[in-house]
Formats: sequence, C-alpha cells, structure tokens
Amino acid sequence: MSISVVIVDDHPIVRSGLRAVLTSDGELDVVGEAADGTEAVALCETLRPDVVLCDLRLGEGADGISTTRTLRALDPAPAVVILTTYDTDHDIYRAAQAGAAGYLLKDAAPHAIIRAIRDAAAGRTAWAPELSVRVLEALRSPAASLTAREVEVLTHVAAGHSNEATAKALFLTAATVKTHLGHIYTKLGVDSRTQAVARAREQGILP
Repeated sequence: MSISVVIVDDHPIVRSGLRAVLTSDGELDVVGEAADGTEAVALCETLRPDVVLCDLRLGEGADGISTTRTLRALDPAPAVVILTTYDTDHDIYRAAQAGAAGYLLKDAAPHAIIRAIRDAAAGRTAWAPELSVRVLEALRSPAASLTAREVEVLTHVAAGHSNEATAKALFLTAATVKTHLGHIYTKLGVDSRTQAVARAREQGILP
C-alpha cells in the first residue's frame, strides 16, 4: 500500500524538487501541494494524507509550527515531518511540542527524507540524528531544565521588570538577561514574556 504525502512549501521550485524525489520511490504518492498553512489544512481535510512534509517558514500567515498544530488536531490526523533550513533548539523544541513526528534539514539526502516519511507513516519518530537531543529531553521536564539563574530572571519578568531593571537587580548586563530569556523561551516552548510566565506557573516553576 502506498503512503500518501502532501508537500507544504512557499517556494514552487522546492515543491517541484521534493515531488521529484518522493515520486522516485514507488511506495510514496504525492497527492497534493500547498504554498501556505491555510491551503495545507484545506487540502488535508479533503485528501486525508498519511504524511505532510512541511516547511517551517511559510511566508505570510501561519508558520509551520501553527500549521502542524492544526493538522495534528484533524481526524484523522496526518503525521507531520518538518523540512527546513532552520536548526535552532527553539524551532526544534516548538516543532516537537506541536506534535511533529520528525524534523529534517533541507540539505538531507533524498534517501533520508524518504526514510523519514516512511517512519512517520508507520508511527515512528523521524528526527535527524544530528539535531540536538537536549531539546527533546527538555520536553519531558521543562521545570528541571531551567537553571537557578534562569528562574531568577523569570521571577523578575513575572514581577513586570524590564530587561534593564532585571539586569541591575541581578548584577548582569541587559544583553545577558536577553540571552537567558532566549534559553527560557526555548525550554518552555514559548515566544514571549507573557507566555513564559504563564507556562512557568503551569509547570510549578513560579508560584
């Protein structure tokens, strides 16, 4: 039985190249292509593919993370494999939290992409081995992954202090505080100060 696939990328030439790679394998059937998240969701509601191969950045509108969350909420839900040029811990963590089955970089070999789609269709994970495992570890225990200094910074954020005020109180530079916030966002899977505080309270990191 063939594995049905929908390709989601905002660049037509990339979609065309991926279609050529995937259709070279007799077990994969590319049933549709989409240039953005809205189109992808509409296609998947109709076509019900086994796997969606989705870029992380999709131009204007919903990005690959938001699209993944929406796709995973469908019934039946396709497995989603992210294929992107971005490999930051923050992006990888958010993809995992959104329910992606896999995450590959666009310089992956064709056979690696095909294998990832097969794995995802079979219910297995399809994460590129070179990507950081510490992000996946953080998924299991966000609270334990925050350092004492990061909790201090987050406490000041929760009190409504600016980066400059937090830096002064902790004898740090504003740039260092900003770096700590970036690490906090990655570990908690959020994108803003408000979300970080809310998630920290949910996880029992803050009262």
